[in-house]
Amino acid sequence: MSSFKSRFGKFIFLVPSVMFVLALIIYPMIYGMGLSFFNTNLINRWDFKGFLNYKNVFNNDYFMSSIIITLKYTIIVVAGHFVVGMLFALLLNKNIKNRAIFRSILMIPWLFPEIVFGVLWKWILNPTYGIFNFMLINMKILSEPTTWLGSVEHAFNALCLISIWKGFPFMMLMLLAGLQSVPTDLYEAGELDGCNRWDSLRYITIPSIMPVITVSLILDTVSWFRQYDLVSILTAGGPNNSTMLISRFIYDKAFQSFDYGEASAMAVIVFIICCVIGFIYRKMTTVNSE
Repeated sequence: MSSFKSRFGKFIFLVPSVMFVLALIIYPMIYGMGLSFFNTNLINRWDFKGFLNYKNVFNNDYFMSSIIITLKYTIIVVAGHFVVGMLFALLLNKNIKNRAIFRSILMIPWLFPEIVFGVLWKWILNPTYGIFNFMLINMKILSEPTTWLGSVEHAFNALCLISIWKGFPFMMLMLLAGLQSVPTDLYEAGELDGCNRWDSLRYITIPSIMPVITVSLILDTVSWFRQYDLVSILTAGGPNNSTMLISRFIYDKAFQSFDYGEASAMAVIVFIICCVIGFIYRKMTTVNSE
């Protein structure tokens, strides 16, 4: 009896975590996949459609367009996070004065909730009373106010820049943690072999923190591929669907058109795309490390 308790008693402590995962992750995922095979109002209409919802989704030009816009948005934003995050991480990894203060200041955009961050930037870029237009006009860069979030020409670029500013601290923090784990002996050995700063970065730093880069890119890509809050606050997918990310498109399909079946099918497709992105990252980084 005592051996039974010692063997299985420790699993009792896992029950709350397992129940939490089942209730908040596994069950909603299975339920959503099940909805994708029905035409339903979630109350009294459950018409089985099989794979018809998926066929309709792939025949929907607006869905395919939103996928392309989302991929373009994700590539630009994640690349911006990596470049800006790496630059600041390399800077903060040096023994500079007041490093902790600079690190705290650079973390501020990430600490703001996305809704608050989006509202602030919507005020800043407002064409009537926004401070951004006011500054550019005073500096003689603009002659009249520009509608940054309300024009097809500028809305997507503005959304990308705001998203880069919002998310780069996460990448900076992850890369900084990786940089601080690289032994200084490697750099000293590289200097003896005649490595300059670029060679040290290419042959010592990046290979040493490749596992951190892989995890950071996967998490960042999946997170921003399903971005919803910022685009809803700033542009709501407009103008003329130029910033219609897939998450916003699924929301409109489910809660404005009330087509829960096709919306669930779209969500399943997005889930598969995120899994494929993670797999590609893993394969690419494994090949490069070898």
